[in-house]
Amino acid sequence: MTRRGAATVCCAAVLVCLDARVSASPASEALRAKGANHIYNLEHDLALEAFRQAVAADPEDPGAHRGVASSLWLGITFRRGNMLVDDYLGRAARTNTAKLPPPAPESIAGFHQSIERAIAIAKRRIEANPKDADAHFQLGAAVGLRASYTATVEGSVMGAFRSAREAYEEHEKVLALAPHRKDAGLIVGTYRYIVATLSLPMRWMAYMAGFGGNRDRGMKLIEEAAAYGGDNTADARFALLLLYNREKRYEDALAQLARLRASYPRNRLVWLETGSTALRAGQYAEAEKFLAEGYARFTDDRRTRMFGEEALWLYKRGAARAGLGRVADAEADLHRALSLPGRNWVYGRARLELGKLALKAGSTEAARTEFGTAAALADSDNDPMTAADARRLMK
Repeated sequence: MTRRGAATVCCAAVLVCLDARVSASPASEALRAKGANHIYNLEHDLALEAFRQAVAADPEDPGAHRGVASSLWLGITFRRGNMLVDDYLGRAARTNTAKLPPPAPESIAGFHQSIERAIAIAKRRIEANPKDADAHFQLGAAVGLRASYTATVEGSVMGAFRSAREAYEEHEKVLALAPHRKDAGLIVGTYRYIVATLSLPMRWMAYMAGFGGNRDRGMKLIEEAAAYGGDNTADARFALLLLYNREKRYEDALAQLARLRASYPRNRLVWLETGSTALRAGQYAEAEKFLAEGYARFTDDRRTRMFGEEALWLYKRGAARAGLGRVADAEADLHRALSLPGRNWVYGRARLELGKLALKAGSTEAARTEFGTAAALADSDNDPMTAADARRLMK
């Protein structure tokens, strides 16, 4: 499989479930639930502490060790600013890690220690009982999380591919051993969907590597996982958010976002995703409403901010205001976004919007300059669709 094909398949690993049913002590289960709630509310430090307490309560609970690893991994991606739908929608699932803030050494060491511990516990349970569906679930979830880390933090798509394939195979076993475990459909369904969207040569290579395809079946498995009521329901909803946006099923994506806002009111990024989805749907007034409300939450929130977050908020709101014809407000937001720390793909898209506004105003040379800058910025941060749009408009 080529590097790009493997990267596309491995992007599914980002949707790995954070938690799962597992035979553990009641204290560990309660602490894992607490940690998961903290993670979904952007409280990564509190989540990490809760999962560490769960490990202390039950050192043989693989879900607790995986929770520690998840907290550390999500803390890294949050600080790097690459954990939104935009990072996986319309762009190759490959991150230029050299241009992102390096993770803390203690986070790297802690992740590897915790995930290997989770894997070892699950494997011991499988050795003791090869038909233990939950043990296979735990192993698949752990190696899937390792695939996510390898692809997004280390930038090694081939290393991630091997773990992704193992995760898929383990959760296929879960569905064979315990068909009622719809939560196992999240990983299986996501990979089936992704494989089905590859080009024909890449799809055949994925089949030969052990992955299954089928776009509709994959979507159905994820929807069943979201409706199952298991511990990974939220993960399934976030997965559907990405795939519904990919399918341009924006109303379905917005319905998932309404549920997520109600469940996790301290997660301001859900407001950002709501505005972004409405923006893709061309619902500019709705997008501006959620982005303005979300930006107010952002400015009032004293917790750790995602890298480049303010620039992203302002670019999105500027794009919505441009769609509404509020040129002065749009330009103010877009220029402000360009003055703040952020990712190059955000700068590229902001320049693209400024070019469109200049073109509408009849400033052809200014527009051409903006489009040229937008294309270069997009190329530098793996955003081929923006680069293509900019070059098309330059003509």
